[in-house]
Amino acid sequence: MKRISILVPKGAILGSIEGPRLVFAEVNALLQRMGKPALFSIQLVGLHHATSVCGGLYTVATDVLLPDVTQTDLVIIPAVDGDLEQALENNREFLPWIVQQYKSGAEVASLCLGAFLLAATGLIDGRQCTTHWAAANDFRRMFPGVELCEDKLITDEHGIYSSGGAFSYLNLVLYLIEKYAGREMAVFCAKVFQIDIERVSQSAFVVFNGQKAHEDEPIKKAQAYIEANYQEKITVDELASMLALGRRNLERRFKKATANSVVEYIQRVKMEVAKNSLESSRENVNEVMYQVGYTDPKAFRLTFKRVTGLSPKQYRSKYSRESAVRV
Repeated sequence: MKRISILVPKGAILGSIEGPRLVFAEVNALLQRMGKPALFSIQLVGLHHATSVCGGLYTVATDVLLPDVTQTDLVIIPAVDGDLEQALENNREFLPWIVQQYKSGAEVASLCLGAFLLAATGLIDGRQCTTHWAAANDFRRMFPGVELCEDKLITDEHGIYSSGGAFSYLNLVLYLIEKYAGREMAVFCAKVFQIDIERVSQSAFVVFNGQKAHEDEPIKKAQAYIEANYQEKITVDELASMLALGRRNLERRFKKATANSVVEYIQRVKMEVAKNSLESSRENVNEVMYQVGYTDPKAFRLTFKRVTGLSPKQYRSKYSRESAVRV
């Protein structure tokens, strides 16, 4: 039987504790209905017998205290809420235990903002991780040694897993169930809980607001210029000349400040405007393309799909207000 330890951090988000517990328990229930033994032993592990979560709205009773768990097979780190640096401080007692369990052979999975606790262990330095797209800038600032893949829904590297934002943790739970119990069981759970099992990216959900939490004023000026002139064909040389910087110096400082190259930033700003137009306006795809400064339909479609994971037509079909009304 595989031992699953779902941590109950202080200030955790309740759904990312109860959601995994429910889905793993459903696997056990189905197996028992089939006359087979349960596959998972599921326990809630905390620093105290009762832990306040969701800003004090709820209290979770734990099954066992952290020091009493000497060995487990899978550690699940739920999402935490509020000030992330304070959340790390409040839950530091978990960190050495997580490291010890991993070194003893356990796998570790972080859900959404649980990636901050995972990264604080040092286990993913130099490795890939994903988290909620809205926290990407904070994550990069706090853990520059981790390779953040904010477009990915799931990462899987050396027995350490992470999931993207919010309820996408359910896709990681299904991924683990498929690994431990097989594809058929994962599909069954996807149907029971109505989860889209085929999702592989959270790109379509990202709202790009630009990375402004830095102190490089010329780069902020470049960002503002790009955002105000998205409909134009902006070049790196044009920006460098405007800021009286050498091209290489601009590119180096821009990447350091925003985690994007200049060209990537320009493209993401244009695609964010295009997304908003496709969601709310009646312009056809070509009209939207021209509005954001593209003249080559193929280049526009390729860039849009690379940024969002969907073609412009697929995006409109999925997210336009008119589509929602028709449904």
